[in-house]
Amino acid sequence: MTDANGVPMTDQEIVSDVLVVGAGPTGLMLANWLTKLGVRTTVIDAKRGPTRESRALVVQARSMEIYDQLGIVDEVLAQCAQARWLAPGFDSRTFGRIPIGELGKGLTPYPRIYVLEQSRNEQILLDSLRRLGGDVRWEHRLTSLGTSGTSVEAAVSGPDGDVTLRARYCVGTDGSSSAVRTMRGIPFEGITNEQTFYVTDATEARGLVPEAVNARPAERDFLLAFPMGPHGHYRLIGVVRDADQDGQLTEDDTRERLRQVFAVAYGPSRWFATYRIHHRVAAAFRDGPFFLAGDAAHVHSPVGAQGMNTGLQDAHNLAFKLADVLRGRASDASLDRYEAERRPVARRLVRTTDRLFGAVTSERRLLRAARRWVPPLIAPVVVRFVPRVSGASRLFGYVSQIRVHYWMSEQAAARGRRGRVVGRRLPWTGSNFDVLKRLTWQIHAYGSVDSDTVERLKRELRADVHVFPPANPDTGLRDRLLYLVRPDGFVAAAATPQAATVAFGRALPDRFLTVPPAQSAEPASPRPD
Repeated sequence: MTDANGVPMTDQEIVSDVLVVGAGPTGLMLANWLTKLGVRTTVIDAKRGPTRESRALVVQARSMEIYDQLGIVDEVLAQCAQARWLAPGFDSRTFGRIPIGELGKGLTPYPRIYVLEQSRNEQILLDSLRRLGGDVRWEHRLTSLGTSGTSVEAAVSGPDGDVTLRARYCVGTDGSSSAVRTMRGIPFEGITNEQTFYVTDATEARGLVPEAVNARPAERDFLLAFPMGPHGHYRLIGVVRDADQDGQLTEDDTRERLRQVFAVAYGPSRWFATYRIHHRVAAAFRDGPFFLAGDAAHVHSPVGAQGMNTGLQDAHNLAFKLADVLRGRASDASLDRYEAERRPVARRLVRTTDRLFGAVTSERRLLRAARRWVPPLIAPVVVRFVPRVSGASRLFGYVSQIRVHYWMSEQAAARGRRGRVVGRRLPWTGSNFDVLKRLTWQIHAYGSVDSDTVERLKRELRADVHVFPPANPDTGLRDRLLYLVRPDGFVAAAATPQAATVAFGRALPDRFLTVPPAQSAEPASPRPD
């Protein structure tokens, strides 16, 4: 007997390759990729269904590229709002607009900031998972977790009673209060900010620059406002202060501070919540057959709008690694690369957002004075000159997460020199991303390469070879080098045609050349009703 996901089951037991605990954006992204790659996957979540209210809302360029590779970017674009501008300011003043699209022009097919709240991201991913033949077991709560022989064994309480789940691997994508992380005893290292913050889904907002991300510090406050659609629909984020001194922090307090400090007002709100911000990273992202991803592995402030995107990219990275192992193309030890690649990204992100957040919220007299005097002096200059300087594109690359770097080997890490191409997401040339939808290890050439070399590499490395026109030198791609590109779009190695067989053979998964060639992954066919 099989369940709706095609996973073998008995009355009390379900067996799969991967158990995903948590069906937020990270868990659903992971389940999509695993299912698309032919991995039997069970997804559970204690909630009754997808999130209806959420704080995360920005989809950065790199996540849009992943949605494109998954085949659902048109759905995302149809539902999202696009922020065309960045509007810096100070208290009630604004200092013009910086065109975001110009900063990312030529770097990515998606050069803007895309505003799509977490609940809609989840619904799009859930619909996609169901089209692939998978689904989520809602109202299934994890009660215990351990191992039995070579399998993960989980006890789950569901609406129809207790169920035992067995799998080769388990991934905790169950948020900042992760049961998986807690049950495995993995420390969640970091701090919790003292201040209380608010998030409100505001309609009929006034006093903001339209179609722009409004970023306004003040001496003792700050405001981030993200456009979410027409008619003044904005997501507002900032510090809550007890305006009426009644000992309670309410939406009325927020409205009063917004009016007094920023000259911003709004009509009815669709949602309002207060929360504390944490800056934490799990001490380990892997514990044997157990993995952590998304908020279960790292949490931080909303500065930079990176959180949900980092989780989506955790899932993308891990899915291909798990698929290679479960296909027999890589050893279990190769899964250590997940933590080696993604934990440094999380640590750097938490460290950076912690510093930025401290700068805009600290009560220290020096920083309060700096917030009062520095923005009015430099913001007009920034608005005028940033679009014209080369460093602006680099800044866009960091914020959009298209400049994320992984060390591709211990030897490379020991040398400590980051390259422009190797270890990074493949530079976009305008025509080279479509082949990434084949979801295979592949070799790219940018310029001329003789047909004998192409056939030799196909035969010796069992990888597709794609030849493109010469690339713009600004991309870093050179016409006398070949590039080994991973299925997740990162460049694993570069070599001359003469050295490619040896260099690429070392960079491929450790059992890639010892198993029969695998067919290119295709989307799973939907199951009949």
